[in-house]
Amino acid sequence: MKTKQARRNKIKMRIRKKVRGTGELPRLSIYRSNADIYAQLINDDAAHTILAVTSRKIDKSVGTKSDRAKETGRKIAEAAIAAGIKQVVFDRNGFLYHGRVKALAEGAREGGLTF
Repeated sequence: MKTKQARRNKIKMRIRKKVRGTGELPRLSIYRSNADIYAQLINDDAAHTILAVTSRKIDKSVGTKSDRAKETGRKIAEAAIAAGIKQVVFDRNGFLYHGRVKALAEGAREGGLTF
C-alpha cells in the first residue's frame, strides 16, 4: 500500500512533466503544510525562484487557514505585479484543487494574476 506522500509525489511528477515556468511566464508553485501554505514564482529555465510568500507572516488569530491562504494569494499577486508579472502557470504540486489550494488560487486571481 502506498503512503499519502508517495501518491502525492506520483501526481506531482505527472503535473511537472506538463507545467514549466519561464522568465515571461513563471510557474506559481504552492506547498501546503498542516499549519501554513507557501507560494513561490519560479523560472525553470534559469532554475531561479523569482519571489516567495508564506502565510506564516499573517496573524494566525485572524480568520481560518483558508482565509490566510486567500490572503497569501493576494500578497503573491501584488508582489508579482510589482515585479512586472501578470500571467503565471499554476502548479498545485500534487495537492487536490480544493480547500486552501483553491483559496490561494482565487486570492491570486483577485489580486490580478491570470492563469
